[in-house]
Amino acid sequence: MKKEEIYAKNIVEFAMVAKEYCTMLDNIDKYSKADFIRVSSRILPLLYIKASVLPEDVATVLDDDLEEFVDEYSYETVRRSVRAKLGGHDEYLEVFKEDMQRSEEPVPASISEDMADIYQDICNFCEQYRIGVEDIQNDAIAAVGEKFRTYWGQRLCNALRALHSALYSGDDLSDEKPMADDDDRLPQWAQEMMD
Repeated sequence: MKKEEIYAKNIVEFAMVAKEYCTMLDNIDKYSKADFIRVSSRILPLLYIKASVLPEDVATVLDDDLEEFVDEYSYETVRRSVRAKLGGHDEYLEVFKEDMQRSEEPVPASISEDMADIYQDICNFCEQYRIGVEDIQNDAIAAVGEKFRTYWGQRLCNALRALHSALYSGDDLSDEKPMADDDDRLPQWAQEMMD
């Protein structure tokens, strides 16, 4: 990709939403359960939209694999934090796994694992893109787009379905101190992109 393509509006907007998603999960303790579910159910569709318009025909240029920034410890920290935050609302029944079609038993899944999987790919992309070396940025765009289409895009949809169910189930989600009213929405730049 040429430099102007690497900094195209759709890619920069994806990087901004991706960074906001990572920041949300890195600061999960500031959210109440209800607020976390609400904010997650808003940022995930935006992340999906922005990932779906990434270019699909990006060829990699580097011979070596890109550096990974999210290690197993970071992944587990995010997964456990989301699981603790959601409590009984973390698990849901998976309907899109191949195992489900042959199973007489429901296949359980978890929002926390879905969100940690997304976090891993998205945070790696953010760090790779931030480096500012065009070849690395190019391959980061290629990798995150491919992983979206083949893996985490479906995980995002599954998590969103479960979050939607929790949000509108009528269950009492107020188990912690809520955030201030102005923290309960997406940042201004994200709101503007949705308008």
